[in-house]
Formats: sequence, structure tokens, C-alpha cells
Amino acid sequence: MSQSTVLSLPLIQPSQAQKHVTHNEALRVLDVLVQLNVRSSDDTSPPIAAMDGDRHIVSSGATGDWVGQDHTIALLENGVWLFFAPQEGWRADVAATSSQMRFDGSVWVEVTPETNNLNMVGINTSADATNRLAVSSEATLLSHAGGSHQLKINKAGLSDTGSLLFQDNWSGRAEMGLAGSDDFSVKTSPDGSTWNNTLVATGDGDVGIGKTPDAKLDVDGVMKLAPVLTANLPTPATIGAGGVAFVSDATGGAQLAYCDGSSWLKVADGTAL
Repeated sequence: MSQSTVLSLPLIQPSQAQKHVTHNEALRVLDVLVQLNVRSSDDTSPPIAAMDGDRHIVSSGATGDWVGQDHTIALLENGVWLFFAPQEGWRADVAATSSQMRFDGSVWVEVTPETNNLNMVGINTSADATNRLAVSSEATLLSHAGGSHQLKINKAGLSDTGSLLFQDNWSGRAEMGLAGSDDFSVKTSPDGSTWNNTLVATGDGDVGIGKTPDAKLDVDGVMKLAPVLTANLPTPATIGAGGVAFVSDATGGAQLAYCDGSSWLKVADGTAL
């Protein structure tokens, strides 16, 4: 019997008797293989509750009625299993896993979607032209691949912004990063409109609290040191020279004290506490 080149469909011969038999057989094969979808792709034996018309990709190590039919397409027809050998490049939609399989010439492999240069990705939510990656989840985990891990936020130029914005019901409350300059800043807002510079750190290592610094430490406003008892001061060797504290029970009354590396001394007169 002559057959078609690709699907091996039986061809009607000239002057052939009972042409309908050959024609119907070709239609039956097409019915199985066109728009191929299968119930499963990992079974090695026929499911107990299989029904006529069910199709399966037979997995490796087939047994029972499927023995010796690894990787074929099994069709249950009139209570009998029929088998069709796939060709390289055939694809099937698998109902059990909502996945797609491709026959590579030897085995069926799951089709992996292309993930490079995607226009946008939404995970459990919809992405848009501004938020091209959108995730709706209780948490997002970024982990190392054997060692360290960096999260990089890159901006185009000095006046642009690369930052993390924290919102309350879609209204900004805190932002940290390079916001309109190359100084690292932490900003806060009571309403999403008015913003206050809480902390600014320059590339030179200067730090400003409430302002851009003009010194190594520059504070816009009053500084406050929590009172500490003399007995609770760290040892001079521990704190080292340069430590400052507001001592609430100092002799002569509460006052500032500094550490010279050996002792705690009163700022007022340089005498020991």
C-alpha cells in the first residue's frame, strides 16, 4: 500500500476497490495526530479509567499493554490500544500538567519558553509599560548561586534616580538610593507629597542628618544624646579616644563627658568623672 511521505497516511490507488476503507484509515490517523493533545506524558502503563479516544505519550520503561512502546503516542480505540510513532519536532499539549512537550527524535522533552528579551513579565499580577516586571506575592526571595549576591539598580546619569521606594497604599512614605544626584539619601514623607531628607551620605564619606553635609558629620538641628549613668559608661579602652556621652549623675551635675582613651573626663573642666 502506498503511503504519504510525512504521516504515512494510506493513499487510494487507481481502480482500488473499497476506496472508503483507505480514506477512512487516513482520516483516523489525522484525527489522532492533528492538534495533538494527550492526557499524560509520564505514565508507563495504561490508566485504569481510560476511555475511548484518550491519548497518552508512553513514558520510558512501559509495561502491560504498552510494553515496548516507549515514546509512542497511545490511542485507546474500541477498547484496544493503538500506537503511533512520533517524528522529530512533533509537539503535544499535556492536559495533566498544562505543559507542552516536543519530540527531539529520541525522547519527549518539555518545551521551555524563551525568557530572554521579554517585553514584560507579570507574576500573579499584570505588568505594564512602566512596571515591566510586576510581582504580587507575600515575599520575594533573591538568593546566591554558590556565593555572594548583589541587587543592582543602575541609573543613566547624575540627575536621574536609582532608588527603592516604600509605599503605603500606593503613596510614598520612604525612599532610599541615588535620588536625583550621586549622594546616597534616605527620604521620608508623611503624605507622599512633602519629602524630608533624613540622611545624606556623599561619595567622599561625609554624612548629613537632615541636610547635605558640609563636614564629616553635619546635623541640621539639635542633637540629643541619651543620658547614661557613670557606672554604665564603657571602659575607656573599649570606646577609645573621642567618645562622647551625656552623663546624668556626674559630680557637679549632669554634663557632657569625653573619653581620651584612658579616662572619662568632663568637657566643662577636663577633670575626671
